[in-house]
Amino acid sequence: MITVFGSINMDLVARVGRIARPGETVLSPRASSFFGGKGANQAVAAARMCGAGSINVAMVGAVGDDVFGKACLDNLRENGVDVEAVRIIDEPTGCAFITVDDSGENAITVASGANMAVRAADAPERLLSGASVVVLQIEVPLAESLELARRARKAGAMVVWNVAPVPSAIERMAIADMLATTDVLVVNEHEAVAVAAFMGEDVGGNCFKASSILARMSGLVCIVTAGAKGALAVGPDGTQYRAAARPVTAVDTTGAGDTFVGVLACGLAEKRDLGDAMRRACVAASLSCLTSGAQAGMPTREALERALTVSPTLAE
Repeated sequence: MITVFGSINMDLVARVGRIARPGETVLSPRASSFFGGKGANQAVAAARMCGAGSINVAMVGAVGDDVFGKACLDNLRENGVDVEAVRIIDEPTGCAFITVDDSGENAITVASGANMAVRAADAPERLLSGASVVVLQIEVPLAESLELARRARKAGAMVVWNVAPVPSAIERMAIADMLATTDVLVVNEHEAVAVAAFMGEDVGGNCFKASSILARMSGLVCIVTAGAKGALAVGPDGTQYRAAARPVTAVDTTGAGDTFVGVLACGLAEKRDLGDAMRRACVAASLSCLTSGAQAGMPTREALERALTVSPTLAE
């Protein structure tokens, strides 16, 4: 079982020549809607990767009683995600406003809506006691995520915490509590440095130094995702694992990090060794950049297996 506790959004995406600077207006020919939210993205990535196998994927979250909410729930079901623990409430469904430039880079603003009403109590024990992996992010209330993580650890589940988006301000004790409830921490280069700084560690902008410090001080595995450079994991004893990304001509990088986390969770739930789980997650994240939208390009298990057997170049 993989249980994802987190956000569910509708993404509104506009393609632009370049991302607007503060105070500037940039025109786009049209806007498109896609399913998103880091929690929902990671649940879909995991479900597509686990396929019709023995590992089920469940989502714990909240949506509004509106058109976006209904569509988001239908989409999760269609992707094989159990949505019994997703509440429908009297708040608007979360919405993300995304601009994507010609190079595939993006800028995102999220209106949280119903996501702020997600509670740890929404997760029934059946999703924790039977869960092999519980996945969390930072788009729902942190206090609720911490409570859910504590429950999951007590039930014997492995906790994977993706510290994204990193909070602009947070108490050191809250970060310490988060690290204490984590088995596998997943951060990008900037997030690694920010989390280390919250813990009072000056790493001079070196994300890999940050990952080593976090792994050692908290007794966890810290994985740093670095886009086209792949990913590096450091264990509490200093053991390192590296995985390469595949070279691609990116159409849209939105959701690549969530693809990595979801596919990693599937690999861990399947009891793969960390290096193999990371390798599969990196290739899947590369594949996801070939299609617009956070979830649209997330590969199925079959697509990933094909990619793993061909040339490292996936840009064609």
